[in-house]
Amino acid sequence: MHHGEKAIILGGGIAGKLAARVLSDFYQEIIVIERDEQPSGPFPRKGAQQGSHIHALLQAGEHGLEKLFPGITEKFYTTGAVKINSTRDLAWFHHGVWKLRYEGGYTTTLQTRPHLEWHLEQSIKMFPNVTILYNHSFQDFEYNENENRIIGVRIKAGNLVKTIFADLVVDAIGAGSMTASWAKGRGIPVPEEKVKIGLRYVSRTFQLPAERNRDWTIKLLYPNPPQEKIGGMISKVEDNQYIVTFIGYHDAINEKEVLQNENHFIELAKKLPKNDIYQELKDAAPLTGISVFRIPQMTWRKYEKVKQLPDGLMLIGDTMCRMDPFFGQGMSIAVLEALALQKLLQNKNQSQQQMIRAFHKQAAKIIAPIWSMVTTENFRYPATIGRRPFGLPIMQWYSKNIFLLSARDQETYHSFVKVMNLLSPITALMKPRILFRILTRMFSRIS
Repeated sequence: MHHGEKAIILGGGIAGKLAARVLSDFYQEIIVIERDEQPSGPFPRKGAQQGSHIHALLQAGEHGLEKLFPGITEKFYTTGAVKINSTRDLAWFHHGVWKLRYEGGYTTTLQTRPHLEWHLEQSIKMFPNVTILYNHSFQDFEYNENENRIIGVRIKAGNLVKTIFADLVVDAIGAGSMTASWAKGRGIPVPEEKVKIGLRYVSRTFQLPAERNRDWTIKLLYPNPPQEKIGGMISKVEDNQYIVTFIGYHDAINEKEVLQNENHFIELAKKLPKNDIYQELKDAAPLTGISVFRIPQMTWRKYEKVKQLPDGLMLIGDTMCRMDPFFGQGMSIAVLEALALQKLLQNKNQSQQQMIRAFHKQAAKIIAPIWSMVTTENFRYPATIGRRPFGLPIMQWYSKNIFLLSARDQETYHSFVKVMNLLSPITALMKPRILFRILTRMFSRIS
């Protein structure tokens, strides 16, 4: 079934590749516009500045990726990705307590983002109707103002500018997309919600001493807000290497100091709630330089509310919503959006434009509960600026109790793990049995 002759995707990152995979079943020709050069292997690329930091593909994202690219998970493992038991091999210090460790029946794949993207790159090339134009940058839309329709794009390669026409244009550029400002300039405002978090990431890859006996494969030390603003993560990845990432909210990390003096990187480990990561790093050998990534704010552009959005234009991934990446949900959201798009395209009784509108609404439904969950945590810091969710104090009180119960109550933690991995809705944490445990905990503390 074909919705049209040609679809253009702006951006060849994860969301762009996922969109290309889905659209390849419904359009005769897919052209991906990618400003980076063609990769020669699983290496960081300029267009993904966050690529050198710890990434996580949650359960829902991993299962969805396997549906779109059957066999890709096994390719991850045979080329070095690390498969772990999600609740046994994760050591997680969260809000002042260690989570339970047990055989939970779920697995997680640990790998670098370049490793994941490289396999996506190889997989998408197996589709003969998908072409990736490397070293091409998006310049502008070709816009039919009389019909309020996007009919193509202007792209640039070197000094050459050319126009490509298409039935559908998908913006998967990400947080740096100019579509919202382009629309505003034509009298089509895009409602957006912003939450300023002043987040800094600093990361480095290490070789850890082999003789040390470790009972974890990934360790997370989350800051206990509002007193603590710096957290850290250490994760095993390909080739028996470990990525270490420190995060600091509201400019708690001075990135200039870290870049100017390598000792400051290890000194950050001393500022964490526990000294576990410092104990690993003091005898470790650095394998890479130090990478820095800034996330000043989270942004949700609500395209589903734009009534005059030009026909033939669709948005996906971080172009619509950029979350706080520390929660590791961005890639999985993109996968869920791709699956929603696939399902909508299978409906033969709707036009392309009806499909686009339905997709933007469906994407908003995917984003909304995750946005609420993440912002609830961000607003534990008084310096966070943005629209506060309704009932925030109650939500923060309830979630804090879930976190603390996760240190000793397996059923509560198991439900929390499923919600965090986007396998269950957040309402799963409001079951009567869990509510009873929270109330019991509260009254036992009072007495």
